[in-house]
Amino acid sequence: MPERKSLRPDPFFAGPGLDRADPARGDPERLAEFATDPMARELIWSEGMPALGEDGSLQWRGLARPELFLGLDAGKPCFSALQKEVGSDPSVLPLIGSLSQAEAPLFAAALSLARWHSRHRFCANCGMISELVRGGWSRRCPACSAEHFPRVDPVVIMLAECGGKLLLGRQYQYPPGRYSALAGFVEVGETFEDAVARELREESGIEVTDVTYVASQPWPFPSSIMIGCMAKATDTALTIDHSELEDARWFSRDDVVAALEGREDAPFNAPNRYAIARTLLEHWLAS
Repeated sequence: MPERKSLRPDPFFAGPGLDRADPARGDPERLAEFATDPMARELIWSEGMPALGEDGSLQWRGLARPELFLGLDAGKPCFSALQKEVGSDPSVLPLIGSLSQAEAPLFAAALSLARWHSRHRFCANCGMISELVRGGWSRRCPACSAEHFPRVDPVVIMLAECGGKLLLGRQYQYPPGRYSALAGFVEVGETFEDAVARELREESGIEVTDVTYVASQPWPFPSSIMIGCMAKATDTALTIDHSELEDARWFSRDDVVAALEGREDAPFNAPNRYAIARTLLEHWLAS
């Protein structure tokens, strides 16, 4: 995989992954050469997810179905077969707790790409079955020539600060004691900053200023890009939207330290290592 320059913070699932070899995607002859390369390999899938070994590494085998071209790994062509059933429930997250962070970007790309193909077989313009082109990085309709590309849904995820404390929320489906950053989809016609302010207002009733970008993270459940931000709240009075959140509270720096250290006296359980919410908490403490 390409060497990544030192960037901090460094969220899980972030990074270049494989060399995507974009010029080759539009060259059928070059893709055919990759498919016949004796070093070519194919990603193994298990129960709708890329298979992981005991050491958290992705599993590969000799090439059988060169349907999706994932990229080049030190010159070795890497492919994946199309998948009829692709896992989409975030409840599978505990299963990837051992995933190697170095391979996490490829895991995210392969999972999102496979899910998009499984759900977008028909042309959204005319309804005909579309065909794979560009090594599986787009689909083209043979009837109306419309070309469709894998979609990514932008989601803002943010920490609001006031008086040295952070606002964290708890969703109903969270494990016991878990609190995390608030988040929501960016709507049509919104900037990231506007989405941060709106989501915090809607879910917790607070007003914020000074929205700043921190980091982003691919999130393949189903296919989002998480835009991590910080914001300054004008006051700490909360009006919680209980249709969205079970609870929301302000936590001190000592509370956050205790949670990230996993101490028994911590007032909440911190997000897992693969969540950008944890990256934001670590960033806040460091800054």
